[in-house]
Parts: sequence; C-alpha cells; structure tokens
Amino acid sequence: MNNFCYYSPTKYVFGKGEENNVGTYLTAYAPKKVLVVYGGQSAEKSGLLGRVRESLKGAGIEFVELGGVKPNPRYELALEGMELSKKEGVDFVLAVGGGSVIDTAKCIAIGVVNEGDVWDTYYAGDGIVTKALPVASILTIAAAGSEGSNGTVITYKGHKFSTGSDALRPVLAILNPELTMTLPAYQTACGVSDIFTHLIERYFTNTPDVSLTDEMCEGLMRNIFKYGKVAVEHPDDYNARAQVMWTGTLAHNDICGCDRDQDWASHQIQHEIGAKYDSAHGAGLATVFPAWAKYVYKHDIPRFVRFATKVMGVDNDVFHPEEVVLEGIARVKAYMSSIGLPTTKEELGVKEEDIPQLANIQCGGFVPLGQKEIMEIYQLMV
Repeated sequence: MNNFCYYSPTKYVFGKGEENNVGTYLTAYAPKKVLVVYGGQSAEKSGLLGRVRESLKGAGIEFVELGGVKPNPRYELALEGMELSKKEGVDFVLAVGGGSVIDTAKCIAIGVVNEGDVWDTYYAGDGIVTKALPVASILTIAAAGSEGSNGTVITYKGHKFSTGSDALRPVLAILNPELTMTLPAYQTACGVSDIFTHLIERYFTNTPDVSLTDEMCEGLMRNIFKYGKVAVEHPDDYNARAQVMWTGTLAHNDICGCDRDQDWASHQIQHEIGAKYDSAHGAGLATVFPAWAKYVYKHDIPRFVRFATKVMGVDNDVFHPEEVVLEGIARVKAYMSSIGLPTTKEELGVKEEDIPQLANIQCGGFVPLGQKEIMEIYQLMV
C-alpha cells in the first residue's frame, strides 16, 4: 500500500427534491454573486433551471447565467464564462448538469482567479492549480464523477486535456436521482460505461497489498453492472437511478484509488478519439477497455483472473487461467453491447487512416504504452 493523503471536502446532499434547496445550502458559503452554468434547453424545459432560480432568489443570492455547454466541453465557452464572471464580480460557480457542465465550471473557476492562459498553463501545460473559485453542482447525469473529483477535462483545437487539483473539488454536490430519469437510454448507458472505467483505471495497479480498495472497486463494479442495465431498460426505476448515481460519485472521488498507483490508459486513448470525432466519452470507453485488456492481461494474469471471477462471475479454472481472463473480458464486451454501446472501432467510427495520429501519445501506469503499442490495441477493437 502506498502512502497517501486523502482529501474530500465535498458536502453531498442526496435525495428527491434537494435541488429546490440549493439557495439554502449556498448561503453557508456567503457568495456575493453566483455564475450558474448549464447545458442546453433540457434544463430550461424540464423546469430545473426555473426551480434553481427561485431557490437562489428566495435565499437572496444574486446570480448570472451561462448556457450552451456541450459534450466534450469547449474551452471557448469557458473563456466566455471567465470574462462574464470578472465583469459581474462572480465569486462562486454553480454547475447545473453533468460532467461537461461541471468541468466547464471548474475551468471557469480556475481562470477567474489566476493570471495567464488557463489552457496553455494548466491543461496543455504542467501548471498546478493552487486556487480557484468555489464550485457547487446539481448533478443531472450520473457518469463523469466530476461532482466529487479533483479533475476537469476540456477540449480545444482538436485536443482533449485534463488537469487536476484538490482546489477543484466541489464544495457541494446535490444529487437527486429523479433528475436522471429523462435521459435517453444511450446517454444512461454511456454513463454506466464511464463509471465502470473509472473503477477499472484504479483497479488495475502494480501496487501490492491494496486488498481493501480492491474489494471496494469490485463491489462498486458489480453494483454498476447490476443496476446500470436496469436503469437503461427501466428509466423510471428510482432505486436503479439512485444506485447508479451514488456509484458514479464513489467511483471517481478517489476513495477507491488513494493507496495505489493508477493506470488511465483507456481514458487517455479515448480522449484522442473523442476529440477527433466528437464521440460520446462512455461509448469510446466501452470500445477501448476490452481491447486494452486483451493487450495487457499477460502483465498480471492473477489480477485479471480475480477481476473475471469476482466481478464478471466467471468460474475459476486453475489449470486454464488465460481462458478465465479472456472470458471475463468477453463478458464486459457483451455487457456493453447489451446496453446499446459500440464495442468495435468500426461501430465507433474510427477510421484506419487516423489511427497513427490517434495513437501518437504516451500513457499507462499499469503497462506503459507508446504509439506502437496503442496502434496494436486499435487492431483489437474488433
């Protein structure tokens, strides 16, 4: 087990109707003016934004709004938010939406209080964020886990980069599973894939003696597979939505990864795909992970056997461990297909001529990968 310092300052408020109390919760932070960041028209049409406005007004909190966040959130909109915030004297950012909205809010929170270009310094560069405006969220999509994480991912000029710092952990996350019931099945499925892969990136580690967090990862993976499919097939099932939402938060606030080295190859490979084709993040991960697993499993067959037996329910066979491993990987792929996600590069829309460019990165903490290795992984996306 590695030495670690685990920091999670986020206050989580979970349950039905809690978004209506956002004004009351925000008074604890005494904001002078709040920037409300949201996505498209669904937040308006559903009445959610109206309820948020009424709650803020009822608490005497001034606010301005910035809409228009899209999946694979753009840096250009974050720049607009920074300019608006500085002009209006904003000192607090409230994200109403999913991971893209929260990541945009975090990017804005960085830019308001730091000099220089945020993209060049913190996303494309290696600058460390030491200060940012406080961020809160009302979560509408269970997927990215940004409501409790220290990270943010932004797209700019065909590149998708991340930055992370405990200064970016939201101070408040309001989680009402009812807000996810109107999501299309495909978007729900993409969230399930993202949540699962957040756990996978931590689970496959070279750090020994991490049995506690192994068990936590395995339990959460079993839970997301069990209730994720229910949520896709029965969108009004409150318990399934609640299980998926809370699993998504615990998968990415790093409680499962604080004592171990982590991998993140699947995410970094997918970031290149998402930036190139503007494809859904979870869809890309559903395709990338099984191929990655097939490529690297011989690095630690016992760990992959454990995953196959404890998470995917494969019967152990001590005489044929590789067969156990490959069956476990096949079951992941079959599950992703069963909830409507792509599992091949053709289904994902990846073009063969683009692969050398897409693979031209260095990534992987479990097994280090370069362009040659990643190109071979692409050929396993079949």
